[in-house]
Amino acid sequence: MAARGVQEYVAAVSRAIEAKDGEALAALFRVFRPGYPEVVANGLDHVRDMARLLNRVPERLGEMLLPLMQAMAAIQRHQFTDAFGEMLQSANLLLPVLRNWEGTWALPPLHVVVHDLRVLAEKADMEQRAASKSPDKLKAAASFLMKVFGAIAGKGPKKVGSLYVACQLFKIYFKLGTLNLSKSIIRVIDSSKGFDDYPARDQVTYKYYTGRLDVFNDAFLQADEKLGFALKRCHRSKPFNIRRILRYLVPVRLSLGYLPSPALLHNYQLQEYEGIVQAMRTGDVRLLRDTLSANEDRFLRAGVYLLLEKLELHVYRRLIRKIHVLQRAKDPSRAHQVRLEVVVRALAGRGAGVDMDEMEGLVATLIALGFVKGYLSHKSKVIVLSKQDPFPRLTGRVLL
Repeated sequence: MAARGVQEYVAAVSRAIEAKDGEALAALFRVFRPGYPEVVANGLDHVRDMARLLNRVPERLGEMLLPLMQAMAAIQRHQFTDAFGEMLQSANLLLPVLRNWEGTWALPPLHVVVHDLRVLAEKADMEQRAASKSPDKLKAAASFLMKVFGAIAGKGPKKVGSLYVACQLFKIYFKLGTLNLSKSIIRVIDSSKGFDDYPARDQVTYKYYTGRLDVFNDAFLQADEKLGFALKRCHRSKPFNIRRILRYLVPVRLSLGYLPSPALLHNYQLQEYEGIVQAMRTGDVRLLRDTLSANEDRFLRAGVYLLLEKLELHVYRRLIRKIHVLQRAKDPSRAHQVRLEVVVRALAGRGAGVDMDEMEGLVATLIALGFVKGYLSHKSKVIVLSKQDPFPRLTGRVLL
């Protein structure tokens, strides 16, 4: 009875190939789904004539099916390193066959193999670390995925499936910290025509990862464009994915002078940014520093800590502007002169003390960057603000 389950599985694979039913074949190739993997694992050792059974599979795919089933069995035993070796062997046997199939019907099973191989590599690396061994399976998975990408990224109908493979590679590169390897992939994708021909899902994922790369490279205007694209095209029924995009888009937009609404931060559970936004609204340097300290690990893991830390200049600018507004209401004739002593006292009152020399340096930086229009009188310790637009609009400009 156990062997019959394997026979039924092989027969189902054969029917899907003969019918060119890519979705059905993809479902049969999944190694983590409930159903056939358990059936295969239970019956694999009970098949008497495996060679004869696999010879019935069309397109010579019987050869790759045996290591795939062995991978399923190893996964059921939680032997992920062994399972990865079997699945990689299966994938290497599958690729040349799928490459020769015409049309796009072979893309769903290929994508399943690419995805499951990556996930299995992560599990195998965790298993190796637990055994005090050097993890190397994700690197091996990346090498195979590059072979897949190279096979389908050129001209032809299968090209539309290459963006999915590229995104799986990005996930590996971010995991391994080898982001420089993504350059060649981006060059191929960006130089090809017809980006809109790729599936919308893959477009969103690609822009998300390339936007993150721009954040790491301090290319914030480009990051804003790509992450904004991903946010606009991400389906509203995927709040988790929207939150992932916003985790990077919010700090990028903050660096460009755009403040998100409290409702946005609340709806997508981004409370870690609330203190930063409030600090930028009120000019509260201490609140900014406290928020960064409280969420330091989270911001460091996301790679946005240094970006957020540099927003301190914006907060200083906001504080000086508030003092200017108050002085203008009290004595309009002297509103364009802000004494450094007043700014220093305001900072000390909020628990963010700086001395006069530090304050002069900060003001000089704000003026040099164009955040404030005017000049600093060193002798009088006074900021002399321009009477025309002393605090120019900064939205859309990089504030760092």
